[in-house]
Amino acid sequence: MAAEEGAMSPTRMLAEGHLRVATGGGAPADGGIAVRHLPHHHSTKKDGVGGKTEQDNHEGVDSLPSQELKKLANGNSKIPGTLDDYRKLVVPIIEEYFSTGDVEFAASELRGLGSDQFHYYFVKKLISMAMDRHDKEKEMASILLSSLYADLLSSYTISEGYMMLLESTEDLTIDIPDATDVLAVFIARAIVDEILPPVFLTRARALLPEFSKGIQVLQVVEKSYLSAPHHAELVERKWGGSTHFTVEEAKRRIQNILREYIESGDIDEAFRCIRELSLPFFHHEVVKRALTFGMENISSQPLILKLLKEAAAGCLISPNQISKGFSRLAEGVDDLSLDIPSAKALFDKLVLTAISEGWLDASFGKSAAPDEEMQNTSSVKVKRFKEESGHIIHEYFLSDDVPELIRSLEELSAPEFNPIFLKKLVTLAMDRKSREKEMASVLLSSLRLELFSTEDIMKGFVMLLQSAEDTALDIVDAPSELALFLARAVIDEVLIPLNLDEISIKLRPNSSGSQTVQMARALLSARHSGERILRCWGGGTGWAVEDAKDKITKLLEEYNTGGDLGEACRCIRDLGMPFFNHEVVKKALVMAMEKQNDTSILGLLQECFGEGLITINQMTKGFARVKEGLDDLILDIPNAQEKFGEYVELATERGWLLPTFASIP
Repeated sequence: MAAEEGAMSPTRMLAEGHLRVATGGGAPADGGIAVRHLPHHHSTKKDGVGGKTEQDNHEGVDSLPSQELKKLANGNSKIPGTLDDYRKLVVPIIEEYFSTGDVEFAASELRGLGSDQFHYYFVKKLISMAMDRHDKEKEMASILLSSLYADLLSSYTISEGYMMLLESTEDLTIDIPDATDVLAVFIARAIVDEILPPVFLTRARALLPEFSKGIQVLQVVEKSYLSAPHHAELVERKWGGSTHFTVEEAKRRIQNILREYIESGDIDEAFRCIRELSLPFFHHEVVKRALTFGMENISSQPLILKLLKEAAAGCLISPNQISKGFSRLAEGVDDLSLDIPSAKALFDKLVLTAISEGWLDASFGKSAAPDEEMQNTSSVKVKRFKEESGHIIHEYFLSDDVPELIRSLEELSAPEFNPIFLKKLVTLAMDRKSREKEMASVLLSSLRLELFSTEDIMKGFVMLLQSAEDTALDIVDAPSELALFLARAVIDEVLIPLNLDEISIKLRPNSSGSQTVQMARALLSARHSGERILRCWGGGTGWAVEDAKDKITKLLEEYNTGGDLGEACRCIRDLGMPFFNHEVVKKALVMAMEKQNDTSILGLLQECFGEGLITINQMTKGFARVKEGLDDLILDIPNAQEKFGEYVELATERGWLLPTFASIP
């Protein structure tokens, strides 16, 4: 078969649905209602839904963790550690699926692999194996992808898998002469089934060589399939289709049920009709259609909200299906705005209502991917933030005033755009001299301590790495510079080495971004890497984090051996890192415990606090850091817990600490 590459994710839990695809012709295997291709999410597809109820399925899922723990305890669990291991394990799963048509079993086997980072290789392998087989297997492959969508496979993962296939089209045609047309049908089918966004065609075209066979595939998709009259039906029946009702018919039935309910207001009849559909794993479509009706006709909103609330309360529609329905509508709200100008505001209001009434999870919408989050935010607000952050960064490069930059960034009151700020900072620094690059790294350390979470830092670097090819057009050595920024972030403890693995998972294999992460790893593994990376830009205006820590230790030791209080305060001030003064507090407290010299050290902290040299925020952070490490300190200082309690009592009396300190675990 064709060349294989890359890595990304199988395995989230397919928590609903026992689904069997008929491997021959005929009626449903288990006597259930046969539904062909319920696209967006979930497992209810062609030629046969098994007889399990949703309750049965949840019971089955609840028992899985203990079963898997038993496997691990007995050493029988097959957990691939590498892509090569995964390749060997995933092929039998696909072969078994083509033989039995059991979607639930295939999902269970994938889940059991426990290898999220390789998901899109599964997509590529499934399609490439089906391309070399009969129409039955091609249809089964499409059904499996739709079944696993959202539960095990995200839209991003499916896109990555298809992108790998497009890049491999030349290799595929060696074994499969009609690979161009077959792959075009698969892509068209994924778009019709709503598991692949139409914009994928535009994005893929931008990434592929102009005269490649991958481009030919995209042309066939657009010209021969998606632009044809009745293209959805044509594509869905390309490989024989189904003798049972299609997803489009399921959608029509749901639409009719909702229209009749809005006209009659008979909620019991609506519930009866929804139950009779026997499609519990397609209830997200009920939610999506109902919400759309509510946005199109404001007067129907009370009825719609009542229907969904009571359906959730009565367990007719599961919380998972409720969330998926809202998620699907969120993905299409921009398109809906063409027909309903206030769609975004109406949708936001529906979300707030559902959360406040308790039938939509409060965490809804908080876990979107970095680029999705930014795309779903008002473009006007993003544009304004980019402009303002650009001015702030330019001012910082001129003044080298970290506290002023932090104050300016806080005034923007847009923490959701922190990743955008990081991307802007590093991009501007890469196009300047070593001084600005050093300043950018120092600033990242400060922001990590003051404003940014690890997640913000990771998202910002992911955005940088995903656009690395474009950046390289303007900055020739961008990949190597970006690798240094990544490595420096690890050395400065802005990121930990494990974060590089998490970042890699979000990048296409063999892409410029992925190779840049590999370069960063190589830099970190080199001999004396810490010192070399810290001085990669020849030092700068500010101290590197490790340098600052060394200087703080030395000035405290000098003060403790009889140094002058005023001189110690001057040295702290000369560091020029007020945002890092919590390190002074931490080291001072630990030194007081070790040297049994409480009076002198605490006197220094009192002087710094009284002069405003160390703020209450920095003082609280320093105490909090010592509190977090008490368990380790006790190993070297047996009375550390007792001493720290005394310091906290003194600090509280003198007003050094914020009231929130008491609630810090």
